[in-house]
Amino acid sequence: MQVILLERVAKLGQMGDVVDVKSGFARNFLLPQGKALSASERNIAQFETQKAQFEARNLESKKEAEDLATRLNGQQFVVIRSASDSGALYGSVSPRDAAELATDGGFSVDRKQVVLIAPIKELGLHMVSVVLHPEVSAEIELNVARSVEEAELQASGKSIQDLAAEEEAAAEFEIAELFDDIGSAAADDDDLPRTDGDAAEAAPADDQDDATA
Repeated sequence: MQVILLERVAKLGQMGDVVDVKSGFARNFLLPQGKALSASERNIAQFETQKAQFEARNLESKKEAEDLATRLNGQQFVVIRSASDSGALYGSVSPRDAAELATDGGFSVDRKQVVLIAPIKELGLHMVSVVLHPEVSAEIELNVARSVEEAELQASGKSIQDLAAEEEAAAEFEIAELFDDIGSAAADDDDLPRTDGDAAEAAPADDQDDATA
């Protein structure tokens, strides 16, 4: 199916280009989203008469997108999720989640603008692309953690594996200190002076009998 593009579309062409696309792609994406018109003689003629208007509209939307990208680019959003000790999420983080977080943070972002190759299923820091305009994109970072405290540690550069290793090392250190304390206590007992009662208990049975006689 041939369509005429009303804006730049990645991997297809620029505004005004007449291109061949699959019918399903055109009917389900390009046409309903106003990105293209069927390339009939009437539509092509209409585009030519309104080309200046399309270009002006595109320039204005691009300018707005660039302004938003300047403010949005590099922003980090915290996502609190339940996960296993290995870092695997009990669920996933979707484009809708990312869009809602950005919108709650004061940025107008639609889930269709969020580009995820696959849903996020692990704790950690994840870079996500947001396409604000055919020619303008921004990068945001999703800090996926089990708690706000864990998110702060991840933001400082520590991974979930680093945190687990630190906790394990701390536990081993506490155990080692406990054994050191027990050993020191036993050594102190050995160094204590013996009392007469201790000597009597330690004396052989024969010596005790002789003393009784």
